[in-house]
Amino acid sequence: MNILRFSDLCAQGKVQGQRVFIRADLNVPQDDAGRITEDTRIRASVPCIQMALDAGAAVMVTSHLGRPTEGEFKPEDSLAPVAQRLSELLGRAVPLVAQWVDGVQVAPGQVVLLENCRVNPGEKKNKPELAQKMAALCDIYVNDAFGTAHRAEGTTYGIAEYAKTACAGPLLAAEIDAITKALASPKRPLAAIVAGSKVSTKLTILQSLARNVDQLIVGGGIANTFMLAAGLNIGKSLAEPGLVGEAKAVIDAMAARGAEVPIPTDVVVAKTFAADAPATVKPATAVADDDMILDIGPETAARLAQQLLQAGTIVWNGPVGVFEFAAFENGTRTIAQAIAQSSAFSIAGGGDTLAAIAKYGIEKQVGYISTGGGAFLEVLEGKTLPAFEILERRASH
Repeated sequence: MNILRFSDLCAQGKVQGQRVFIRADLNVPQDDAGRITEDTRIRASVPCIQMALDAGAAVMVTSHLGRPTEGEFKPEDSLAPVAQRLSELLGRAVPLVAQWVDGVQVAPGQVVLLENCRVNPGEKKNKPELAQKMAALCDIYVNDAFGTAHRAEGTTYGIAEYAKTACAGPLLAAEIDAITKALASPKRPLAAIVAGSKVSTKLTILQSLARNVDQLIVGGGIANTFMLAAGLNIGKSLAEPGLVGEAKAVIDAMAARGAEVPIPTDVVVAKTFAADAPATVKPATAVADDDMILDIGPETAARLAQQLLQAGTIVWNGPVGVFEFAAFENGTRTIAQAIAQSSAFSIAGGGDTLAAIAKYGIEKQVGYISTGGGAFLEVLEGKTLPAFEILERRASH
């Protein structure tokens, strides 16, 4: 993907004295008192900001936080807690600036945080008049927010159209490189794990991957629908019987290419959905009408682990069972450990996937952990993300 990279501009000395506008993703979870409960996204944004400061730029950073109403600023919409955490991480004061669209005072070597960008009228609908005003604030626009790359908004798309220079920050560039390595030019075999409660939410992803991957491992409620498609009884397990035809079509599309969707041969069942429900391992052919499938069985998990150890590239989105419950975590843990041990390049994304990676302590063994949930899924669907498209367009002109 041909894009301009902020790191290259810095290395070429083109940032000194320039006004740099960074769109970061600082949308972090907070408790009822407004305290930040998890700061990964803030920490991930620091290298780009530090890079701009080291290059002698006048730095403006903005982000959305939560779901504010445009034109109606409320105290809970404020990036004040983010400014405080950012100042701790950068070891310098980070002033918070409100009402910034018509002008920002910032000198080279300084950094300011611009208040919640989604409060500005016209941000969500990418109104040209707002985009032009924001573009006028800077010499260089940097998109470093992969988590919002699938949205064409004022600070993710419009400003990139009108800014003198538009480029990708180090976080966004790393996402583009990892995605390209995993999907555009993968080392084979390419294995994809797509799991979750519903086929309907990931049907287009499954269809897209069925054209490209060598193994399509399904898990969770999605696997139950595929088991139905394979003619197996799934009892009272979560599934979508109305999508059995689509699941069969995915299986057939894979088979036509000599590839496969491995169907579980054993499962872990319970009579109720509870952490303390007695768990029973059964052959996939022996599920009773009052059973709920809550995990893949040890035989299936071991077989899938063997396949992952042989893979060249692994894409992982979703745990394969109810891993939050100890009795139903073996499948997800086995797969996580296989990914950690595999020599394959692995890319993982999605909230539940990140929780599983953290639970099993394999952060260092995963090739690339994507910071975007919705954006990561849209890339897997084969969609061109708006933020990528505009940066590519600007780089070619």
